[in-house]
Amino acid sequence: MTSEKTNILTRSALELADLVRSGQVSARELVEAALQRIEDNQDLNAFTLVNAERALAEAEAIKPGDSRPFAGVPIAIKELNHVAGERYTLGSKFLGDYISPFDDYVVRRLREAGFIFIGRTNAPEFGITPTTEPRRFGPTRNPWNRDVTPGGSSGGAAAAVAAGIVPVAHGSDGGGSIRIPAACCGLVGLKPSRGRISLGPELGDSFLVTDGVITRSVADSAAILDVLAGYETGDATWALPPAEPFAVAAARPPRPLRIALTVTSPLLSTVDPTHIQAVYDAANLLTTLGHRVEEHTPEGMVAPDLFPAFNVVYAGSISAFIEYAAQLRGREPARDDVERMSWGFYELNRGLNPAHYIGSLARLQSQARSIIRSFSTYDVLLLPTLGQRPLPIGTVNTDAEDWLNEFGKCGEFVPFTAVWNITGQPAISLPLYQGADGLPLSIQLVGAPLGEGLLLSLAAQLEAALPWTERLPRS
Repeated sequence: MTSEKTNILTRSALELADLVRSGQVSARELVEAALQRIEDNQDLNAFTLVNAERALAEAEAIKPGDSRPFAGVPIAIKELNHVAGERYTLGSKFLGDYISPFDDYVVRRLREAGFIFIGRTNAPEFGITPTTEPRRFGPTRNPWNRDVTPGGSSGGAAAAVAAGIVPVAHGSDGGGSIRIPAACCGLVGLKPSRGRISLGPELGDSFLVTDGVITRSVADSAAILDVLAGYETGDATWALPPAEPFAVAAARPPRPLRIALTVTSPLLSTVDPTHIQAVYDAANLLTTLGHRVEEHTPEGMVAPDLFPAFNVVYAGSISAFIEYAAQLRGREPARDDVERMSWGFYELNRGLNPAHYIGSLARLQSQARSIIRSFSTYDVLLLPTLGQRPLPIGTVNTDAEDWLNEFGKCGEFVPFTAVWNITGQPAISLPLYQGADGLPLSIQLVGAPLGEGLLLSLAAQLEAALPWTERLPRS
């Protein structure tokens, strides 16, 4: 495999689909290139499963002229989702080698769009942490610096895209798990609005979690959102459809916007000066592009007293994962089945009564209303994605006895992301800069509810003004 063919995977998914459609490149060539890149980057530990034979067979069936929007383009699916006929582990040894009997709807839509599944990407157990170091599969490393985390929970996905293994990877975001790894690895990470993408067939909705993708370009994120977005029969919650395709919105320059800026941590934790400077640099750029930027922290956003309420709701989500795993295994969970942090959340949830959970959820929902009111006078909020630079591998120990202290480290690392899962607003991380440490340096934009179109339009304008897609790790 020549380096020219291997490096083709750093091009956009849209461009690769056009090349396959026109016959200039075959789907098999792209799959072979992806498999070679996996082989060349085994030390990253980005993949938990590789589907070489299946992917090559599917590639052979794709011919020039295939009208599907992403026919022949390799993609990776996160370890936490169902793919029919493949091992499903939730990143935990508890599930053993259980085989999924069905595709999640998001997986089905990616398949129907013509993507070829190369394999499964590593994630922390049950997606708990913003680092990717599960006991079952070991740590995933950052292509920019093997000694630091690629972020989490979609860490394997981000490492795979950053390393040029695939042009795009599936991810999910329950507290920043798309935006965090995108920021650590120099990529675009969009968290769509609550209810924008179906969580079926098993879930009707989720207060915190949404699926999505990690990409190199805003155009790819917009076009793939068009593939994934939309109501599925039986969804309990769904977002209203957009007035126009997201790809169309992303291709049109935005009108002059009123943009709020804040660098205050919602947890009142210390923020690395590098991230603060990146936000102010982005504000200057936005001003030169004709937008009005004002310092303003949304009312209710800074609320460290919300952390206990968030932990209660989060504990419910983790406990549901463990109970689901127990159902699939046909036995009750035991302490040694899961990591200490997972078990800690499970025990926390079992010690609560239903009224405590409902009260905590209501507390978060009430706070979300206060935060969203600020968007009646502003179009977009500009703020950091991360509170600290990417953490060294091993910083967060999910098997520590004092697991709650370890989880607290996660909050200090990523204080700016989970609040937008609470409000359900769309948010995107953009790799505008590169730090003096050689690692990517990102900013985050938050849109009004259901405001992905405007957010993508502004993000594309920033990408055109300060391109990042050619900025690659040396490896």
